[in-house]
Amino acid sequence: MAKKPKRDWLFIYDTAGDWFATKIGDNIFDTRGEWVGFVEGSEVWTAAGEWIGKLHKDGRILRKRAAPHHPLRKDVPPRPPKPDDLPARAPLPPMMASMTYDIIDVLEEEPDIFQRVSETRPDMD
Repeated sequence: MAKKPKRDWLFIYDTAGDWFATKIGDNIFDTRGEWVGFVEGSEVWTAAGEWIGKLHKDGRILRKRAAPHHPLRKDVPPRPPKPDDLPARAPLPPMMASMTYDIIDVLEEEPDIFQRVSETRPDMD
């Protein structure tokens, strides 16, 4: 039986240890396999082009409490195909490092951030 090549997966959790998404390559998929965002370097963007924070090495999306808003991106990459081998469960979360008051866990503060439409998106005609 041939071994499948190992995927470049990073499981994304909130500080409480709840699994929210999986990063595969530069794309972020929710637990159902829907594409919800992407990563450039450590910067995390929603599928709508809204910047939400930075991906920390422990799998959390963090940002400074008083971080300036980035402009909405118009150059969002095309929607990738749904992964066929997304795991049904995530492993236990790692021990999370403590945060100072000026840093927030984006998924803890705004758990529906990947589902909402950005308020900075222009109105439809």
